[in-house]
Amino acid sequence: MKILFIAPYIGAVYGGTSKMVTNLLEGIGSLGVTIDLVTTNANGSNTLDVPLNEWITEKYYRVQYFSCWHRDDFIISLSLINWLFKNVNNYEIVHSQTVFAPTISITHSICKYFHIPYIVTPHGMLEPWALSYKAWKKRIYYNLFENTTIQNSSAIQAMSSFELKNINSLQFQNTVLVPNGIHRQEFETLSNPEIFYQQFPETRGKTLILFLGRIDPKKGLDLLAPAFAKVYNQFPHAHLVVAGPDNIGFMDKAQNYFLQAGCLDAVTFTGMVSGTLKYAALAAANLYVAPSYSEGFSISILEGMASGLPCIITNGCNFPEAAKAEAAHVVEIDVNAIANALIECLSNPQQAREMGDRAREFIFQNYTWDHAAHKLIQVYQTVIDREPLPEFLA
Repeated sequence: MKILFIAPYIGAVYGGTSKMVTNLLEGIGSLGVTIDLVTTNANGSNTLDVPLNEWITEKYYRVQYFSCWHRDDFIISLSLINWLFKNVNNYEIVHSQTVFAPTISITHSICKYFHIPYIVTPHGMLEPWALSYKAWKKRIYYNLFENTTIQNSSAIQAMSSFELKNINSLQFQNTVLVPNGIHRQEFETLSNPEIFYQQFPETRGKTLILFLGRIDPKKGLDLLAPAFAKVYNQFPHAHLVVAGPDNIGFMDKAQNYFLQAGCLDAVTFTGMVSGTLKYAALAAANLYVAPSYSEGFSISILEGMASGLPCIITNGCNFPEAAKAEAAHVVEIDVNAIANALIECLSNPQQAREMGDRAREFIFQNYTWDHAAHKLIQVYQTVIDREPLPEFLA
C-alpha cells in the first residue's frame, strides 16, 4: 500500500490541522504503510525555513515542501500542482487535508483525470458555522468547485459524530468516522509546571484557566471574555491563559474583548506554545476551556482531557461523547453557560478533579492515534479493493 497525503500547509501557526496531519502520518507509517506528504512552505505571514522540491525523511514518512503564494490560509502552489501531474500515478490513493483551498481542489481534479481514488478530510470546514463565515465567497466556491469534487471522492473522513451528521446533511453519502487522537505516552507522566511559571511569572500562585487554540473568530474569545469577567468577579485569584498563535491578525480584536469586559489585567496571552512549554502549560492549569462556535474535532481538547484537566467545552466542539461519559462539561454556545460551568468547577474542586480523572481515562481508552491509524488503513484498503466502506465507520 502506497499512500500520498496532500495538505496546503503544516506550519505550526495553523494549529490543530497541522498537528493532526503529522500525527496521522506517524501513526499510519508506524504500521508499515508507505506514506508520503506533499505540502507548501506556508507559515502564516512567513514561510518555513525548509528545503524545497526534495524528499525529507522523517521517522515514519517522507515529506516534500513546495514554494507557494499565500495570504493567511489562502495558498496556491504551481510547483506542487506540476509535481502532482508527474507523480500522482505512483500512488494507490491520495488523502487530501481541508477544503476551500485551491491547491486541494486542483488535486482532486488531477486525481479524477488519472483515475486515482482520493479521500477528503474537511477538518470542520463543512460545519454550519464554518460555512456561514464569509458565506457568499464560500457559496460561490462551493458551487463551482467543492461540491462536485467532494461528491467524486471515494470517502470523506469526519472526525466526530456531529461532523458526520452535518456532512451527510449536505447530501454526501460516502462518509467514514475516524476521530483524532493523542499519543498516550506523551501524557502518561505530566510535565513540570515550573517551566511555564518561569516564562510567565504572573501566573504563579494563581488558579489557571487555560484556553489552548488559535486566535481566531470561530474560537469564541468574544464569549470567553465576558464569561471570564463573571468568574474573576467571584474568584479574584483566577487567571486566564490564552495560548495560541495569531496567524490572521486577530489578536488586537481578541484583546479588546477582555479590555471591554474589564478583566484584561487577569489574562496572559502567551502566543503559540509547543513542545515542552505546551505540556508545562497543561500541567500548570487548573481548568481547560474551549468556547468555540465550531470545531471539526479539536486535538487541544483531547490534550486537555488527557492531562486530567476538568474541561468546559461548547457543543460547537462536536464532542457529545464527552458529556455522555461525564468526562467534560459540554455547554451551550453562550456566555452565561460558559461562566456557570467555570464557576461550578471552581466552587467544587474535588468534583472537578474527579471529572478530570474520568476524562484522562476516557481519552486513553478511546482516542489515540493508534486507533485512528488502524481505522484509516482499513478505509484505504477498502477503497483500493473497490469494496463498500466499512459499516462500523459510517
